[in-house]
Amino acid sequence: MTRILTVSLVTLGDPGRLTGGYRYHRRMAELAPSCDARVDFVSFPDRPFPLPALSGPAMLGRARAEVLVLDSIAAAFLSPWLRDGRVPVVGSLHQPPGGIDHGPARRALQARLDRRAWRRARLLIVASQALGDELAAQGFPAERTRVVAPGRDLPVPAGHPPADLRRGRRASLLCVGNWVERKGILELLEAVAGLPDELATLHLAGDDRADPRYGARVRARLALPDLAGRVVVHGPVPAERVALLYRDADVFALPSLREPFGTVWGEAMAAGLPLVGWRAGNLPHLADDGREGLLADPGDVAGLSRALRRLAADEALRGRLAAAAARRAAARPTWAQSAERFFAALREAAPAGQGSGPA
Repeated sequence: MTRILTVSLVTLGDPGRLTGGYRYHRRMAELAPSCDARVDFVSFPDRPFPLPALSGPAMLGRARAEVLVLDSIAAAFLSPWLRDGRVPVVGSLHQPPGGIDHGPARRALQARLDRRAWRRARLLIVASQALGDELAAQGFPAERTRVVAPGRDLPVPAGHPPADLRRGRRASLLCVGNWVERKGILELLEAVAGLPDELATLHLAGDDRADPRYGARVRARLALPDLAGRVVVHGPVPAERVALLYRDADVFALPSLREPFGTVWGEAMAAGLPLVGWRAGNLPHLADDGREGLLADPGDVAGLSRALRRLAADEALRGRLAAAAARRAAARPTWAQSAERFFAALREAAPAGQGSGPA
């Protein structure tokens, strides 16, 4: 009889959140049965930092499986309570120690707590080689790290005819990203505002209330006359709807300053979309400037606008970059392949016959 590996995945708040890290773990849980495994989510209450840490003992009490997978978004909260125990801990990292969306004081404190947790982990699963290199630079041995990238595939649901995203213009631009500052939504709007009105329509998909203050700034910019009728705000949409937007768009644009991987970049390439963004984060590892997309220096809004103008105006260039993007994406793993690697790494940490109990 095949032995089922039992996994407790410790995260923060609702596992159904629409972010790349949360979707990664949901996909692993969905694919677990095909890898002879079962994943149960154990979630810290989503409260202001550092209050979730008060629930650490209760979380450990609920995490009763052969291996405990600790999401990097929750590592700081469990860190004070981790002890050497019978259940191995495996880190699942989608951000570096300290996180990427916090102020300096919280980032410094959280980084210390995160590193303490990762020192007690048996293995560290990272979403990209760039993130693995960042950990290595902080002293974590490469032999304890396994790179398991997100899957590239996002199937298009049947029965949906193509939609006209251009809205009477020459090209449609798509951005999939929550409205937080590092995603560069405001810079993208400025770049689009610099285009001729008849050239492109921009579609924004993502949680527009992820950061209320930043969201208010984005809405204020959208309300100015130079963007009137040129931007469509979809808000948070399910993966099936995102797949349709990939299918029907002409160009994918996300000028994010820092992405440990950038799941949406990989999905857009697999859907055959050329990319536009900053030469920052993991994007230069996914696409080469002039081959699969057009990259501008971080903060160069004029350069971003020129890249959008070139692709929107030149259908032949779009086609060449789109074909190259699809070819490069095809060499990356599917979600099924990523799940196989993920659970293989967990089996390294939890050999057959290991019991369960508090970590």
